[in-house]
Amino acid sequence: MAELSPIQPCLWFDDQAREAMAYYVDVFPNSRITSIDEYPDESLDEHFTGMKGKVLNGQFTLNGVDFVCLDGGPLFTFNESISFVVACADQEEIDRYWSKLSKVPESEQCGWCKDQFGVSWQIIPANMGDLTRRPEQIQVMMQQKKIVIAELENA
Repeated sequence: MAELSPIQPCLWFDDQAREAMAYYVDVFPNSRITSIDEYPDESLDEHFTGMKGKVLNGQFTLNGVDFVCLDGGPLFTFNESISFVVACADQEEIDRYWSKLSKVPESEQCGWCKDQFGVSWQIIPANMGDLTRRPEQIQVMMQQKKIVIAELENA
């Protein structure tokens, strides 16, 4: 097993951990899958029933941030109470991440989106604080789905 960072997020997937890791390392630069440990033989423990070959512990890095994940079954699902912020340098970067990570249109608002695995992301400009200093800028942002920097600058 690879060394763990002092603090890192763990994502519980039903049975898509391997697929999600591969997808995310393709989306983000400087990313890689570090290790994948599979569930052992089902006869070792009742909790392993039906889990053979699925991910018990997956470790991966997305642009320098370490993550852990697992296939844990459908007991827990993702929701918007946890999201990952992607600070983007410019509109082109926002557009690129948005096109890859926003797969649930009804979840889009103020730069928030949800991917095909149900994970929530905030795709925002790195200088979001500067772009939302005035009430009229905040009003514009509240009407946006994907953040459009020029609209905030012109508000």
